[in-house]
Amino acid sequence: MNLQKSKTKQEIDWTLTLGPLILILFLSVILLVYPKASSNAIDFLRSIFVGDFGSFYMVFGLGVFLVSIWLAFSRYGHVKLGNLEKPRFNTFAWGAMIFTSTMAADILYWSLIEWAYYFGATPFGMENMSLAQKQDFASTYPLFHWGPIPWSFYILPAVAYGYMMYVKKRKRQTLSEACRSTIGHHADGALGKFIDIFSIVGLLAGTATTFSLATPLLSLVVSTIFGIPQSTALTIIILGVIALVYTIAVTLGLKGISKLANLCVIIFLALIAIFLFFGPTRFMIESGITGIGKLANDFFSMSTWMDPLRVSGEGGSGFPQDWTVFYWAYWIAWFVATPFFIGKISEGRTIKQTILGGFTCGLLGTFTSFIVFGNFGLFHQTQGNVDAAGMLADGASPSEVILQIFQQLPISGVALVLLAVAMIAFYASTFDAITLVVAEYSLKKLEPGQEPPKSIRVFWALIFIILPIALIFNETTLTMLQTISIVAAFPLAIIMGIIIYSFIKDLRKDSETV
Repeated sequence: MNLQKSKTKQEIDWTLTLGPLILILFLSVILLVYPKASSNAIDFLRSIFVGDFGSFYMVFGLGVFLVSIWLAFSRYGHVKLGNLEKPRFNTFAWGAMIFTSTMAADILYWSLIEWAYYFGATPFGMENMSLAQKQDFASTYPLFHWGPIPWSFYILPAVAYGYMMYVKKRKRQTLSEACRSTIGHHADGALGKFIDIFSIVGLLAGTATTFSLATPLLSLVVSTIFGIPQSTALTIIILGVIALVYTIAVTLGLKGISKLANLCVIIFLALIAIFLFFGPTRFMIESGITGIGKLANDFFSMSTWMDPLRVSGEGGSGFPQDWTVFYWAYWIAWFVATPFFIGKISEGRTIKQTILGGFTCGLLGTFTSFIVFGNFGLFHQTQGNVDAAGMLADGASPSEVILQIFQQLPISGVALVLLAVAMIAFYASTFDAITLVVAEYSLKKLEPGQEPPKSIRVFWALIFIILPIALIFNETTLTMLQTISIVAAFPLAIIMGIIIYSFIKDLRKDSETV
């Protein structure tokens, strides 16, 4: 496909281009100049959105998942996204881009450490849990938090966007345009601008959480490999290197993104192979199978457990508030861009193929990562080799704990090098995809096959690292980062609901005219 390049300045929507930049710069300055006041404000917002509105995220998540399954097997499942005789990308390339363009380095970070937070927790308020029970919950809950419900936040909007682009053939690729069937001409007015600006800012807040959590791990790995003293400056430099890599990739367009995604999968599989070959293979596989079985058995209980008495936590917040609500909000914040990319690369597939294929590729990647990396660390926890859960409880940084887990490998040095390369590749593969999508927000209209100017793509590539730098200097805690995602996701969830409603409304209307 020949991709046209936009050159006329008149096509750029400066409100959507500069508005989010101004707001992000303002937030970054506030975080840097008033760190204590910022922390207090975030704590206050957490008490409201997590304590009072947490159930909203839970009900919304389950609802989106059920609608996506219904849609795949409904009479609309055969509807094709576009007029291509065969899909634009082959299955491997398509699946690789879905997995690598959505996960960033988070998949590596959380699969290595998330289980340790749960090992000492009390899901469902269970006290005095046996070692076997702790192991079961620690291996199951990560699969739930990276399982069908959060993936539905990507997959269902993806088919809505694909339908908007390739069936309705609308020229603007923004959230407000996806809401048009519900909000009508207001999509072109102040309401539409508000939806788009807030959505971009929400996305930037969500991606800032990604950078701020996982980049310190990459910094520590680089420090360990090369013997460089770890510092904030090193973390900022690494952020710059990552930004440079994904900026170069995004200037090459979808072809460059596809090649980077394939490379990313190869590196990921190499790291998986090392852990499987040198790790407790039987334990990892059996724990994975057990975890999947427990997830299937307890899925609806886990999807609806709110811990009303807050017996599983402290400070007015329980396990589901601290983790499940956070994760649903975290994934929702990314729906602004990631589903657009999935929809864009799904041209030529049916709604059913996109939904079921998207779930398959996404879950295959995330489950493999957590079953192998997570259960490797869990094994050494249960054998008394590394007390990861205890280290976290005593205040050790997650990055330090992950490094201790890697030391259990006989070729830890090689594995750390691969981890560093994999994290950079995942970062680049994710952010080149969402940078391309957000850059399209800057165009007043987008013709089929057209891509944004390189200058706009580079502009957005740089914007993505502003807030993470501020958060790193602010020494933001995990709780603060969780709250930023949760607050940003609340209105985004409402917008997602409008988009899903508009999509189904269009499907029904169009099917009646056929």
